[in-house]
Amino acid sequence: MKEFVISEAKAETAVLVGLITNQQDEAKTKEYLDELEFLAETAGAVVVKRFTQKVGGPSSVTYVGSGKLLEIKEYVKACQDAADDDETGETQPVGMVIFDDELTAKQIRNIEQELKVKILDRTSLILDIFAMRAQTAEAKAQVELAQHRYMLPRLQRLWTHLERQGGGSGGGGGKGSVGLRGPGETQLEMDRRIILQRITLLKQRLKEIDQQKTTQRKNRGRLIRVALVGYTNVGKSTMMNLLSKSEVFAENKLFATLDTTVRKVTIDNLPFLLADTVGFIRKLPSDLVESFKSTLDEVREADLLVHVVDISHPDFEEQITVVEKTLAELGCAEKPSMMVFNKIDAYTWTPQDEDDLTEPTKENISLDELKRTWMAKMRGEMECIFISAREKDNIEELRSVLYKKVRELHVQKYPYNDFLYQDYE
Repeated sequence: MKEFVISEAKAETAVLVGLITNQQDEAKTKEYLDELEFLAETAGAVVVKRFTQKVGGPSSVTYVGSGKLLEIKEYVKACQDAADDDETGETQPVGMVIFDDELTAKQIRNIEQELKVKILDRTSLILDIFAMRAQTAEAKAQVELAQHRYMLPRLQRLWTHLERQGGGSGGGGGKGSVGLRGPGETQLEMDRRIILQRITLLKQRLKEIDQQKTTQRKNRGRLIRVALVGYTNVGKSTMMNLLSKSEVFAENKLFATLDTTVRKVTIDNLPFLLADTVGFIRKLPSDLVESFKSTLDEVREADLLVHVVDISHPDFEEQITVVEKTLAELGCAEKPSMMVFNKIDAYTWTPQDEDDLTEPTKENISLDELKRTWMAKMRGEMECIFISAREKDNIEELRSVLYKKVRELHVQKYPYNDFLYQDYE
């Protein structure tokens, strides 16, 4: 049975493929491929080339057109020839081709037949990373469940080499002949049955873990729950460490945190629970969202959501939209929330020339201007503040706003306890 493993071949080189369509212009495709490259690097691959094609939509047969597929094939072959001719062994052939959208079994099979290398799509790459990152029994079970769900409709392509083998009495035969099923079809049925049984087992295991966690949550006492949410790699774990004075794993890679971490935090004399949750991403596989529902229960049960945004990212506004859409899908859109723009220390901009009469872009706006714009935009909707968790800039302002928000919620939920808490100075 196929396993999703990249980590064993960390030095593998990769080629990326994306489409420019009516719904996705060239700039957007570049942003998506930048993120796909970051995903590939997180998984341990080295990206050596990108291919894009301007089309109305993906081909149902090979995703890209036949001409572009031939161009990719020639590049892959040229890399293989160069590696064969290199006596030092330093030149490496292309180990995989990664597509920016989810591929069907038919597309994967056809592309593999042409390119003769490993084919991955964005979904299988994300699943690879999740498999590498999973530490707890719950995370491992969630990832395995998502892998099996992804694999199930794609099983047939794994056994096409056996489809025409075998026969039986009567000779001749054919795929539709009764009693003449070849070993490929038999193996396909066996694998499907094994995967379905495994999915049932994993669902049961996750249900049991979820029941245990529900009991744990009930035993946490009467404390307000705050959840850090946001796009992957925006600095949630760094912020968690800063506020809780703990050592949650954090690094500059996508999905550094898979397992929800909950810490008790006290600001002045007000205690509350702070949860660091898994980051969201564009085109997040539906199988992963489904599998990680129990982990995302911390978001559902939170009294306050702190939406962390990487303001230094050139596409942070779309990241905000992705997170808000995911929160809406989880039924959390109406929860009390605040927005924290992180990484102000990494924000860069280029002043526009005085004689340039064109409309300024995001790259021409200063941090102060951006602050005023977003504070005006958020006024009346939610609180928004600007910090650098790494440089510890404006952290006292963050603590102050958090204190006020948590206290307001605490007074609403447990009014008889209000006398215990004084204003945070």
